[in-house]
Parts: sequence; structure tokens; C-alpha cells
Amino acid sequence: MEERLIRNVLDKGFIEVIDHLGNDLTVANSARVSFGKRKSEYDERDRVLVKFLAENKHWSPFRHLVVQFHVKAPEFVMRQWYKHVVGIETTSNSSTKDHAWNEISGRYVPVADFYRPSNWRRQSDDNKQASEGSIENQDAASKLFDESMSALIDTYEKLMELGVAKEQARIMLPLNQYTEVYWTASFQAIMNYIELRDEPTAQWEIRQYAIAMKELVVTLYPETVNIWLEVLEGKK
Repeated sequence: MEERLIRNVLDKGFIEVIDHLGNDLTVANSARVSFGKRKSEYDERDRVLVKFLAENKHWSPFRHLVVQFHVKAPEFVMRQWYKHVVGIETTSNSSTKDHAWNEISGRYVPVADFYRPSNWRRQSDDNKQASEGSIENQDAASKLFDESMSALIDTYEKLMELGVAKEQARIMLPLNQYTEVYWTASFQAIMNYIELRDEPTAQWEIRQYAIAMKELVVTLYPETVNIWLEVLEGKK
């Protein structure tokens, strides 16, 4: 039985590989077909070829690697994540227009899980959209959070008890509610996500998903991921 590829993220989230297409040799063979050739075993010549493709932005061979993920994350993380999908779908000349995105619906399924931060970060002094360090009074922040969440969840549940539709009762719920999606994307799109979200200025919560995703794809395509990251690092 094949090992389940999954990483737990935050307090109640996860990212899991549901399915995938291709292997490390796929990229090289996809490029090599131009010459009517195909190999059955990966060697150093393939590594050189894949590195050349990445360095020279020949992206199409990388899009023959495809992964389907099941992700559970807070809504505010998914809103940031979905920008990668929307940006691609609304840019007609994008070379990474290869996503599929389906999400659990709060119209059908009651919302049950909510993200609770373990650390309350301090607003950055020099970056309006970022945080740094921690606030001093962690207990006071947690107390305010717990009280507010208790009231919101109680109201949500009581509205449904009154017969209010789930699609309407959910308007009471905050952005820390967990949601679930299936996200299918090419290797290029996945690495673009990792490149943008696994870096110091990304919000901490979404960065944890990018780190977990990188661990999963390096398990699937170790040579290709390492070459991609090597080329990326060389361009910094």
C-alpha cells in the first residue's frame, strides 16, 4: 500500500497529496521528444538538460508534472492562496494557466473548525502589511479572542437552530474558519506558489503551507525540485 503523503499544518489544518502525474524523468523526456527520443532511466545528462530548461525559462516541459492536493486551511489563508488561481485565469498570456480549484461549501456543510493562533504577533514598524515578534500581553489577546469566538459560534449555531439556512447563518463567521479545497496544478504553478509564499515577507500562516508543500513535492520529484530551487537561488 502506497504511503499517504500528508503534512499537518497550524492547529487543525493539513495538506495532502491525493494524486500526481509524472516523475523526475518526465521533464527531460518532454523536452527530448522534439528530437524523437525518450529515455527510461534518469542520469546526469537529464539533470543538465532540466537545469538548462529552468535557467532559460523553457517552462512547458515542467507543466507535464501535475499534482492534486487536498488542503485544509483558514479562510484568510485560502484568500491569499486563491490569488494565484485568479491571477492566472485573468491573464490570457500566462504560461501557468493550468489550475483546478474546488472548495467545500458552507451552504451544505456546517462550519466546525476555527484557527486559534498560538502566538499574537506585533505589527511591524516599517511594513504596513507585515508582523514581527510578539506582543507582550499574550494572555489578554487570547482572552479577547476566546470570548469573541465563543459569542460568534454560539450565534451561528442558534441561528441554525431557529431554522436559518446555513448559507445565511455563516455570515456571522470570521476569517479564521477552516475551509477545504482540492487544488490541482502543474509543477511550474506549484513552484511559483512556493517561491512567493515561502519567503520572509509572506504571512507566517500561509508560509507554513508553502513549506509543507515543498516537503511533499520534493518527495515526489526530488531531482526536479532541487534543480528548480538551485536555479532560483542562483538568480537572487
